Amino acid sequence: MALPHSVRLVEVGPRDGLQNEASPISVIDKAQLVNELAACGYAYIEAGSFVSPKWVPQMAGSAEVFASLQRVPGVTYGALTPNLQGFEAALAAGAHEVAVFAAASESFSQRNINCSIAQSLERFAPVMAAAKAAGVPVRGYVSCVLGCPYEGAIAPAQVAAVARELHAMGCREISLGDTIGVGTPGATRNLFQAVAREVPLAQLAGHFHDTYGQALANIYAALLEGVSVFDSSVAGLGGCPYARGASGNVASEDVLYLLQGLGIQTGIDLDRVIAVGERISQQLGRANGSRVAQARRCG
Repeated sequence: MALPHSVRLVEVGPRDGLQNEASPISVIDKAQLVNELAACGYAYIEAGSFVSPKWVPQMAGSAEVFASLQRVPGVTYGALTPNLQGFEAALAAGAHEVAVFAAASESFSQRNINCSIAQSLERFAPVMAAAKAAGVPVRGYVSCVLGCPYEGAIAPAQVAAVARELHAMGCREISLGDTIGVGTPGATRNLFQAVAREVPLAQLAGHFHDTYGQALANIYAALLEGVSVFDSSVAGLGGCPYARGASGNVASEDVLYLLQGLGIQTGIDLDRVIAVGERISQQLGRANGSRVAQARRCG
């Protein structure tokens, strides 16, 4: 299959990235990060999460973040919403789109959200109904698609079954996440081939972590399968909570550099993203997780 002419990047740094960072960050600084990313040319930014601050302290104040945004026309500002209460809060805050999440691993589902996969999907039903009534699109996440910290390898058919359920419930797009970053290109191609038999390829996205240094190779493998939507995090924000000291989300800068080299259009300014990544890394007192940013700094 020919590579896609263009790719849409979903910037998850302000949510999936910051929620795993140890250093606290203020509402003002979170909003600044989102605003700076919007100025880079992103069409989709996950700006916050309406979950209990008890469980995810870094996402406290998401309503205030949304209220502080300098919204850019054409940019979708999304939010994670685990339940109906979260959805209602996101809707009140002006989120353009919400996301729900399930796991492809029973063990991970039980340990992460204290219920089975089937029960987690049942919990989303009220969210899906409310979103449909409000005309708000819903994005679905499936975690542990290429491996689980408790079960090891996950069968592609298992991932496909969960993705099929989310699609049937009304999710407009389903992001397949290699949560612990153990996937390899061959497994990635097999995964998307299996899931695409249940969900249209145009409604699938890839979400890769770089724990084992395979994220860019896996993205290229997914591109070869025709996938044209990927999640990434500026400066590689967000560590992997299941591998101490390991990197987590693939850095947006590195993905952009790969796509530019392939002649694939994104509409995003790499140099501006690098600058944003450098600033937020300094603010958090952490090393910039982008190899491209590191190379540019040394060069």
